[in-house]
Amino acid sequence: MQKEQSSIPWRELFAGVDKTMAVASITMVLAFVLFTVLQPDLANVIYTGAKQYIENELGWYYILTVNVVLLVSLMIAFSPYGKLRLGRDDESPEFSNFTWFAMLFSAAVGTGLLFWSIAEPLSHLQGNPFIAMDGVAPNTLESAQTALRITIFHWGLHGWAVYILVGAILAYFAYRRGLPMTIRSAFYPLLGDRIYGPIGHAIDLLAIFATLFGTATTLGLGVSQMNAGLNSLFGLEISATNQVLLVLGVTVAATVSAVSGLKKGIRMLSEWNIHLSMVLFAFFILAGPTVFLLTIFTTGVGDYLGNLLPMGFWTSPDPESQWQGWWTIFYWGWWLSWGPYVGMFIARISRGRTIREVLFGGMFAATLGAMVWIVIFGGTALHLQLFGGVDLATVANENVTKVLFQTIEALNVPWATSFMIGMATLMIVTWFVTSADSGTLVICTILSQGNPNPPKTYRVIWGLGLGATSAVLLLAGGLQALQTAAIAAALPFSIALLFMCYCMFKALASEQVGQPVAVQQSEAS
Repeated sequence: MQKEQSSIPWRELFAGVDKTMAVASITMVLAFVLFTVLQPDLANVIYTGAKQYIENELGWYYILTVNVVLLVSLMIAFSPYGKLRLGRDDESPEFSNFTWFAMLFSAAVGTGLLFWSIAEPLSHLQGNPFIAMDGVAPNTLESAQTALRITIFHWGLHGWAVYILVGAILAYFAYRRGLPMTIRSAFYPLLGDRIYGPIGHAIDLLAIFATLFGTATTLGLGVSQMNAGLNSLFGLEISATNQVLLVLGVTVAATVSAVSGLKKGIRMLSEWNIHLSMVLFAFFILAGPTVFLLTIFTTGVGDYLGNLLPMGFWTSPDPESQWQGWWTIFYWGWWLSWGPYVGMFIARISRGRTIREVLFGGMFAATLGAMVWIVIFGGTALHLQLFGGVDLATVANENVTKVLFQTIEALNVPWATSFMIGMATLMIVTWFVTSADSGTLVICTILSQGNPNPPKTYRVIWGLGLGATSAVLLLAGGLQALQTAAIAAALPFSIALLFMCYCMFKALASEQVGQPVAVQQSEAS
């Protein structure tokens, strides 16, 4: 009797999830966290070596992969299959266009765009391979235009194509073929029922770890910037200890949001993010160089589109140069490592939309949103640097997390400065929480074999697991360790993504446009 009672908690612990997947994933995360905490120096050496190897030997592969993904996305969107509805043929979208875009954009960009929209253009202003090739001097208006083009490129169509294509593929197999909402389902045309065995487990474990490290990267960047905001407001010391404490605090908030579910916590926070962003946009436009921003936005869109192909395929000929590894390869690794997480989240919120709506709406609307963001924030910082007598570039070089707040102060609106810094810090918190709770929900959905409402126990476990991973990466090497995690996690998933593209084409080839979806589901099963 006692033996039976003692086994009940274990049965409850694994209720609603795949036991093998749960044990394997939790064990591997604990092993990673313990190793990094107990051997931080060795961990830092390993992470640095992995990053350098990928940058030096596999950079070409990352560049080729994201170009293939963009091409596949456009091919499917423009094909007759683009009009297929993700769900029943008469089904309507679950969320309004605004809510859908708000959740998509909030989950996808996280705190990253807040972090880099100012810091990255300022860095490129001081030097990059493209101004050298064009014969443009650094720290000039011409180099500022190039700096914005590069930043928009890193946040543009190539990156969004990764997220949106993964989302469209997963939504297709879940809502039209009746398969579980997990990464393994995309391999059904290739593996058949073997997706339910060890091979399928391995695929989903790979997706879990890509999600874990990709999300942890953004969380680490977010708390670094949050620490800088609190330093500007209250003088809180910028330190690893305070950043770990901030990770703990916001992780708790994110876990509560994840437990509350998609239609409550995540939806509400996503809409808040967009509304707060609009207020900050208005402040920058009104207090900043309005005409300059409108001018460079118009020029920037054309400059980006005109250079899309050359920049998309460019690889550095200089083996000693670290620029492409630090920037482009890091970004492509980051987008790829976030692919399972954001893609599954997009699939979860896209039922009832057509494939074309998801691909076009996601790629082009999100790219436009990123362009506006970068031009408003980055353009203001560049104008202050070039014409305002404010050396923001030095601030970015010394501490990249402080440059957003220094830019707000440099706009010189005394009555609004503290309020806007406080609001920007609040935005970091809400974007942070949105990323963490969405990532938690996705991991738990995978573990529960596609259940859109996974057990709350696992939402708590993985919410805390994401926070712990982010904290140990910060302690192991700060930004360098975070970047390494994103780039390394992307490698195995990038291979899986290429197979997913093949499987999608194979599935679409057997699709009869106009045939009732129920027939196709029965055939797939």
